[in-house]
Amino acid sequence: MALVTLEEAKRQLGLRPNEPSPDDVELQLYVDALPKVIEGYVGVVEQRQVTDLLPGSGGGRGRRRQALALLHPPVVSVTSLAGGGYTYPTDSLTVDALSGIVTRSDGSTFPDETFTVTYTAGRAEVPPNIKLAALMLLQHLWRTQRPARSGALAGGGDDYSVQNPIPGMGYAVPNRVLELLQLSDGLPPGVA
Repeated sequence: MALVTLEEAKRQLGLRPNEPSPDDVELQLYVDALPKVIEGYVGVVEQRQVTDLLPGSGGGRGRRRQALALLHPPVVSVTSLAGGGYTYPTDSLTVDALSGIVTRSDGSTFPDETFTVTYTAGRAEVPPNIKLAALMLLQHLWRTQRPARSGALAGGGDDYSVQNPIPGMGYAVPNRVLELLQLSDGLPPGVA
């Protein structure tokens, strides 16, 4: 599942989605750049396989930890978890999908060791507010390169204008995109 397809991007820009265009290669570059920006605000959107190496704290023998925090939430499923010379059966784990926190189902703790965790990060489907935010961001970025060719899209004096940056933010991500992303589940506090 793609955050935005080339066809959706062309529709958003008022181009004919089913007709080849000389701009298709460049537009695809913009489409490919969207997930990194959007995911910086709401966590992984497009599902992908991830492997994290979670180091222990070095606190010494016998120390235990209640949970493991995966680095790329949200999490669809854990494929494997190994550490301290032991491989944990995935059916013995509980995963908080939004935060990416893994605990043992029986309430036991994990040793303070280095763990290797392989999992599927992302969402089952793109929420509508995230899809719309991505399309609006695409439109904004596209017109920064084409203000003269964009006709009606080039005007405006609000946060969408490529002439008026947001103080402290520049103008890569307009306020209206940020507001849409704030409506999602986003990242839990403390996760960057």
